[in-house]
Amino acid sequence: MKISILIPVNNFDIVALVYSIKNGMEKVPEFCEILIGDDGSTETYREKYLSLAGDNVRVIVSDKNIGRAAIRNKLITEATGDYVLFIDADALVPGNADTYMKKYLNYIKLSKVISGGILYRKSPPGDPDRMLRWRYGYYREAKKARERNKNPYAAFSTFNVLIDKSVFSKLRFYEELKQYGHEDTLLSYQMKKAGIEILHIDNGLIHEGLETNSEFLAKTKLGIENLSLLYDRVTDKKTFTSVVRLLQTYNRLRIFKLNKILAAFFIRFREKMEIRLDSTRVSLKLFWFYKISLFCTFREIHGRKKN
Repeated sequence: MKISILIPVNNFDIVALVYSIKNGMEKVPEFCEILIGDDGSTETYREKYLSLAGDNVRVIVSDKNIGRAAIRNKLITEATGDYVLFIDADALVPGNADTYMKKYLNYIKLSKVISGGILYRKSPPGDPDRMLRWRYGYYREAKKARERNKNPYAAFSTFNVLIDKSVFSKLRFYEELKQYGHEDTLLSYQMKKAGIEILHIDNGLIHEGLETNSEFLAKTKLGIENLSLLYDRVTDKKTFTSVVRLLQTYNRLRIFKLNKILAAFFIRFREKMEIRLDSTRVSLKLFWFYKISLFCTFREIHGRKKN
């Protein structure tokens, strides 16, 4: 049994991450290689990645940015292992990398998809301009395995996940999604449709790459736009909705015809909400309201385009 570690990256310093993993591989031989997927990075960053090549480290280069889905598919094709372990570029291994790797081996026979989870530092960042991302991550994303296993498909993320490569003989990341957001949501939906179970364990990596408030809001907009587009394209909307809490809320709003009201509210008060969210006193309830009203707005826009 061999496991390939796949790290898709665009303009982010992964030198420390790769060295940490390489040290762990010396004690856990089942992990056979690290594949770095350079998705259109600048020359400065590309040189850093290429300097890491050798000793079971390969760099797969895309000269232009092809998107999060496409670079992941490219890495899967290049991987020689029986399993692939996806690790995001802005992750940090807490403690010893070999301990992290061995824990996956303890569970590898129990499921074809094993999610290790995501961690955030307990202390808020010193930069108040990154407070929104930290608060959302710490209070909404960093959940114990027992909590994630209550709705395993909704809690799925490619930030830190081990997948049997045979899963990708039928499934692939959806490459038509070029901009940021929800390519992992669609893969989770496809897994649920295919009857592929997801097991969550407590083997988290620390999310180090905290975006600024404005950057995170911009990514949120892109992700929610993608979600609206995907909602129109999936064939089984009931199953797709079951893996996305936002869609469940949206459908309840539609029953009472509140979706159009929220869309109108978003258009009128978007700027004021964003000013509130881009502050040191971040309200996650407001952020949730911002996201659902933004989704209602995109549904109105995409509905008019179809007509």
